[in-house]
Amino acid sequence: MAGSKVTVLRPKTKPSPPSSLPEQSPTSRPGRPKKQGKGGGVGRHRKTGRLLWSRLFLVWGALLAGSAALAFNLYQLQIVQGDKFMEKAQQQQMVYMRPYVPRRPIVDRHGNVLATDRLVYKLFAHPKLFKIPPEEIAARLAPILERDSGRLLEAFQRRASGIPIAHRLPEERADQVAALGLDGLELIRQYSRLYPQQELAAEIVGYVDVDHKGQSGLEFTQQDLLERNVRTLRLNRAGNGALMPDHIPEGFMNFDDQRLQLTLDMRLQRVARSILKQQIANYQAKRGAVIVMDVHDGSILALVCEPTFDPNEYSKYNINLFRNWTVTDLYEPGSTFKPINIAIALDKGVIDENAILADPGRVQIERWEIRNHDFERRGGRGRLNLSQTLIYSSNVAMVNLVRKMRVQDYYEALQNLKMNQRMGIELPGESAGQLKSPQQFFASPVEAATSSFGQGFSLTPLKLVQLHAALANGGKLVTPHVVNAMIDGEGNVIKRLPTPKTERIFSQETTEIVMRKMEDTINSSAGATVQIPNYRIGGKSGTAQKASPAGGYYSDLKIVSFIASLPVEDPKYVVLAVLDEPKGDNAFGSTVAGPVVRSVTEALIAIEGIPPSQ
Repeated sequence: MAGSKVTVLRPKTKPSPPSSLPEQSPTSRPGRPKKQGKGGGVGRHRKTGRLLWSRLFLVWGALLAGSAALAFNLYQLQIVQGDKFMEKAQQQQMVYMRPYVPRRPIVDRHGNVLATDRLVYKLFAHPKLFKIPPEEIAARLAPILERDSGRLLEAFQRRASGIPIAHRLPEERADQVAALGLDGLELIRQYSRLYPQQELAAEIVGYVDVDHKGQSGLEFTQQDLLERNVRTLRLNRAGNGALMPDHIPEGFMNFDDQRLQLTLDMRLQRVARSILKQQIANYQAKRGAVIVMDVHDGSILALVCEPTFDPNEYSKYNINLFRNWTVTDLYEPGSTFKPINIAIALDKGVIDENAILADPGRVQIERWEIRNHDFERRGGRGRLNLSQTLIYSSNVAMVNLVRKMRVQDYYEALQNLKMNQRMGIELPGESAGQLKSPQQFFASPVEAATSSFGQGFSLTPLKLVQLHAALANGGKLVTPHVVNAMIDGEGNVIKRLPTPKTERIFSQETTEIVMRKMEDTINSSAGATVQIPNYRIGGKSGTAQKASPAGGYYSDLKIVSFIASLPVEDPKYVVLAVLDEPKGDNAFGSTVAGPVVRSVTEALIAIEGIPPSQ
């Protein structure tokens, strides 16, 4: 409209307060704050950013460190300790079973069983599982176990379960118990060592303990031969614990039938034990022993010690009975050593077969007087030849014989007999003899004088047998032994055990002379108790005082012995009998031990078929 007035409406705004901020430059970007000093908004934003980055780096560092630690631990587990943990895993996953395998049997030279394993059972009672009254169970078990039913009932009342009722129950009786069909009875199968001959060869065979380990005799020393080589069966264990065979070794179930064969003859062993036991009772002796040995190879046909023990019931006996005292205990041999001294003098050339020795009955050596055993009754005997010296067992004549040798030569000869060395028999606990040192032996002439009649030194009974075997076999020192070979079930030799080489200690001529002198002794009144018609035997008795541990000798204790070899024309065997502390005024080697030697020799002749002497 012309001339009209136009009015523009504007919103009402409050007037802005005055501001001290400068005006915004036209070139300034809208919305971007200007830089501010400390405490300004822009600084705070930058500080916050740096803090976020620091936290991020810390997290990254922690993650990297953790990863490194895990990697290092993984390296330790997989590489460094991998084999160790692999072995532990196998141990957890696999089971190794070693089944029980019986020990090999022990037999004598004829195959008679001396030791073997048998199947036995152990009976346990669990009263909490009984379905019938305990009184009725006790009544049914009593006749089978040969026990009183009242005692069985008392055993049932001890506790609710796991009561041992019988040990080493034979298989036939175990079958009878199982046939009862009673709840609460448990039979545990096990093996036990059985000694069918009981005490007959106990001092040689020995015994095994409850763990089936040898504790004495050959069971102890021949453990490696008696235990079979058992293969181990490996089984895998499944996740549920069940056992699964992994593999069965080849020949796992093939057990050999080898057995350890001894040189013993149970027929002779039985006779020797019976005779010795009777003579010990007759003279109330402390103990006794008999040894029979082959003079050529040292094999022992009989070795008996009394008293002894039953290896089936070893726990009931004194532990001292478990040792074989013929190889462990020393004694002074007395007059049985005189033939050895004669052989030494012959070999040294100081006497010959026709030598004459003076016997005044007694002799003074420094402050000691040496007498013959019968000096008070007979006095001196004058001049004696070698046979008479042995027959009368003259101590003084033997002293004069040894005086013919230089003491150094005599001592050297005693050493050559290896008396202070072990022989090497398979039995445990062998003792070496005791011979005084050169300084002690040479210090006084009485040492050689007492050695001339078997005192002042000591040896084992088996060592004396070895020395007399050398007189019988032509002068060779053989090694006594009781183990012959490993044989199979048919008696064929699989492995013959080696024995040490023989060693010559006397000349052939010397031993032949000594054997003739010993035969003269048996043919005299001194050897009457050993004489056997139509058989040539050589031997010597011995009656020696027992040495006291405090020094000197007991006045009322003695040890008597008799040793013999036969047949003189071709000696094969030597027989020794020793009795310790026999009682009685007539207890001498010839009266106590002589009859034992004769009876054992008679049995030996019959068993070995020795023909009469021509």
